[in-house]
Amino acid sequence: MTSVPGPESIDDLLARVHVVALPMRVRFRGITEREVALVEGPAGWGEFGAFPEYDDPEAAHWLRSALEMAWQGPPPALRSRVAVNATVPAVAASEVAGILDRFPGCTTVKVKVAEKGQQLVDDVARVAAVLQARPEARIRVDANGAWSVAEAAHAVRVLDQAVRAVDCTRAPGTGPVSLDGQGLEYVEQPCASVEELVQLRARLAADGVHVDVAADESIRRAEDPLRVVRAGGADRAVVKVAPLGGPRRLLAVASELGIPVTVSSALDSAVGVAAGVAAAAALPGGRSGPVGAGHSGPGDGGPGGGGTRGDDDEIPAAGLGTGGFFVEDVVEPGVFALVDGHLPVVAVSPDPARLDDLRVCGDRRDWWLDRIRRCHDLL
Repeated sequence: MTSVPGPESIDDLLARVHVVALPMRVRFRGITEREVALVEGPAGWGEFGAFPEYDDPEAAHWLRSALEMAWQGPPPALRSRVAVNATVPAVAASEVAGILDRFPGCTTVKVKVAEKGQQLVDDVARVAAVLQARPEARIRVDANGAWSVAEAAHAVRVLDQAVRAVDCTRAPGTGPVSLDGQGLEYVEQPCASVEELVQLRARLAADGVHVDVAADESIRRAEDPLRVVRAGGADRAVVKVAPLGGPRRLLAVASELGIPVTVSSALDSAVGVAAGVAAAAALPGGRSGPVGAGHSGPGDGGPGGGGTRGDDDEIPAAGLGTGGFFVEDVVEPGVFALVDGHLPVVAVSPDPARLDDLRVCGDRRDWWLDRIRRCHDLL
């Protein structure tokens, strides 16, 4: 792993660590409380929040990202704010409107699908509820690799048709429903393996289903993040700062991928989200509209295809609006908040009183410090 500016010693690093636990409004990724370790450095704050199930070599990338932000700071920004998508977990359709209220002004919505214990009909109902609440929203869905190729091909067709139905509120039996509306923006990680993604793209093209396939886990959890694109398994990429090792590494990977990228967060505190916003703000402008499943490739509409300094909406809406899932965060309400569907490109520092209120002590704090020691040895 390449070197990154950091503390003079591990003791210096550990003295700067604040471990906090953020209570959540809804269960997400199977948890109701999110623990992260925040690091204060000479250039600002960084966040180390690798999920507990990740082994040390994978978690070390997350620590590298935290050290980059705390000791080097963000890369130069090309825009002053970043458009973000709303995120709807795998909740009942009746809960969707309330969740969307936490994302004021967001015109793109990511909907979680393929939840264990649920059926495709639940996913369709959730998507329909989104469109009832925000009829003009652009919809992307995320299956977290849960489908087989056959399941994904069927589900993507059904969900795309549900989104294309222009009048989603019309009562059954009142005549044919037009499918002339815009379809799904993309389906994120529909299948787990690169080989399955390649097969799915071919299957969708053969079936005449023009929905882009976006890779997430196949990039951020892969030894070679470019493999899925070289193999022809993705039209788009979803990239996260911490798993890739920092905002500068994200920008380098995005440039090499050569396809449109969506910068996303990993259930981060405001400190971690700010790192994602910083990375998205540094992306060169590129095409943010659909590129057409089965018709894109390296160099086609990628992040390197734009000009110099552009506006906030010339890149795909970022998946960075996850702060709404927390009951409490490390900044005061209204600080680093969504305004008209955008987050500002600003440095974020935790509120000292909130650090105290949310602080984790005892065995859990020791667990995080031990993990930092081990991961630091791998940098």
